[in-house]
Amino acid sequence: MRIIAGSLRSRALVAPAGLDTRPTSDRLRETLFNVLAPRIEGAVFLDLYAGSGAVGIEALSRGASRVTFVERAPAALTVLRANLAKLGLTEGFRVQSGSVKAFLQRIKPDQAFQFDLVFLDPPYDSEKEYAGTLGLLGGEASGSLAPGATVIAEHRRKEKLGDNYGLLARTRLLEQGDAALSFYAVNPVDHQE
Repeated sequence: MRIIAGSLRSRALVAPAGLDTRPTSDRLRETLFNVLAPRIEGAVFLDLYAGSGAVGIEALSRGASRVTFVERAPAALTVLRANLAKLGLTEGFRVQSGSVKAFLQRIKPDQAFQFDLVFLDPPYDSEKEYAGTLGLLGGEASGSLAPGATVIAEHRRKEKLGDNYGLLARTRLLEQGDAALSFYAVNPVDHQE
């Protein structure tokens, strides 16, 4: 696993041992960031179920102004912090240990910054995590999303996520191998490009 592009290009990352954490493949990460390229510079990025931190670190490498990593598994947190240290990253991010649900329920709509891009990649077998997290982002935590924010969920290709979760509506579905990326926006009908 390596950083695809940006200031940290080609630097290696470590993934947590075992099968509990499934890092986003280099190829899928490249596809994701090709889509996000016009929006990543200066973005405030939220990496939910961060695991090794590969997606959030890629965002930092490509110019995101701030990344918040949220992860609860102790082994993954250890690897995430080790990857940040190994790359010499000391600013522009924060690591929140604990559950994604608790983090999203603590966010106050009037906080100093809102997230432009949110990426979530819960364990594939946790269907309730997808619905719960997308439901929170489209509901009580929607105030944490900046105007025009995009929420991206990585999931199994054969697992179909809903088209709508509260205020979130799917705007795009990309499939690659066994994985898929569902892109959501708040009221995209009102914000046509």
